[in-house]
Amino acid sequence: MKLISWNVNGYRAILKKGFADFLKKENPFILALQETKVQENQLELGQKELNGYYSAWASAERKGYSGVAVFFKEKPLNISKGMGIKEFDSEGRFIGLEYPDFFFINSYCPNGGQGSDRLKYKMDFYDAFFKHVEKLRKKKAVIFCGDVNTAHKKIDLARPKENENNTGFLPIERAWLDKITKKGWLDTFRIFNNEPDNYTWWDYKTKARERNVGWRLDYFFINSEYKDKLKNAFILKDVLGSDHCPVAIQILP
Repeated sequence: MKLISWNVNGYRAILKKGFADFLKKENPFILALQETKVQENQLELGQKELNGYYSAWASAERKGYSGVAVFFKEKPLNISKGMGIKEFDSEGRFIGLEYPDFFFINSYCPNGGQGSDRLKYKMDFYDAFFKHVEKLRKKKAVIFCGDVNTAHKKIDLARPKENENNTGFLPIERAWLDKITKKGWLDTFRIFNNEPDNYTWWDYKTKARERNVGWRLDYFFINSEYKDKLKNAFILKDVLGSDHCPVAIQILP
């Protein structure tokens, strides 16, 4: 089964850039989207159920901001739109699907820019999210993906030295990724690829994608108990339409 995650930087925008064709070509079992920037009631049925897929949406209260969604072939046992924490759920940053063998979690972690308050908000989200997935892990396997908004190690961004004091590569942010990996959460891409120059986000304004001056901000993590099910993990770097590109894994059903 192929699972894909993609920060689309606006769902209605990506619809005009061949999203339906992408979904048909890649044919994932589940596709997770971040930064949808749309309320579900702003969409027509044909925009929500493409190519035979069902969908679920967790939107921010603020219009045109944040938001996550999932497209899926098989209906799950349960759908969770949020972690039950108002300050995070109001920004549409979490949606979960429960299947018989695993939980699938799609998250859009906050950006830590725009002042110390937002960095604290990001770190508080990280802590709440970690507690949530650790609790789920006690029940069955967990796969979580999304835009984490932090590059973990120096290999994960083109210019680590220049960005060591910038949000997205701050020691406090990177320490959270250290924490989860020490707890047995596996960065799936690095199991298969330890090469540099593999990024998932490039700045639009500086045309960074053309020069591959990027950051790896988008991840799939699985708990270590599920490792034998993982068959591949990769970045779809040639897929255009957003300032991020999709990431994917393949697992045994």
